[in-house]
Amino acid sequence: MAPASAPSNSFFLLLLFSVALLASVDAFSSRSIFPDVYLHLRFYNHERVLGSGPDATVVYAVERRTSTSGAGFGNVIVYDNLLRESVDPDSPIIGRNQGMGVGSSTAEDSGLTNFQLVFTAGEYDGSSLAVQGLFPVAPLGTLFERAITGGTGRFRSARGYLLTREIRSTNTTLTAQLDAYVTFR
Repeated sequence: MAPASAPSNSFFLLLLFSVALLASVDAFSSRSIFPDVYLHLRFYNHERVLGSGPDATVVYAVERRTSTSGAGFGNVIVYDNLLRESVDPDSPIIGRNQGMGVGSSTAEDSGLTNFQLVFTAGEYDGSSLAVQGLFPVAPLGTLFERAITGGTGRFRSARGYLLTREIRSTNTTLTAQLDAYVTFR
């Protein structure tokens, strides 16, 4: 005969079954009440490039090494670029791309970026997406991906990825197409 203080195996099985049932009901109910929203957004980053004069929207915060791309190892750049509806520089402004880049490659072929896409007009006015990842120093037209790690407002708890392709360049401007693939509640 087992001591009176030892619980029975059936008690533990009942307890485990109850916990598993409650966890599955909670997971099911939260998903059915608050389904995930999936969006594909396209907009255009309009930049006044580093060194383009007093109107530049990209500047050095720290210039440790001279570099034509800003990606010199140890360099830190900050930016505040316009987000527009189209590639046309006169198209409506829908927000700003505000952040920083750090030259994180000794080969000077990439940098780490961390920025916010801040929406100031349209359906997502007052909301933002947080993005981070590597930015390669690559030829015009190269497609690269960075992670969407969060958001505010309509994009609270956002996750996803941002595809970027630089599509137009002059001595003073750079235009990139941004495709955001976003999941949020």
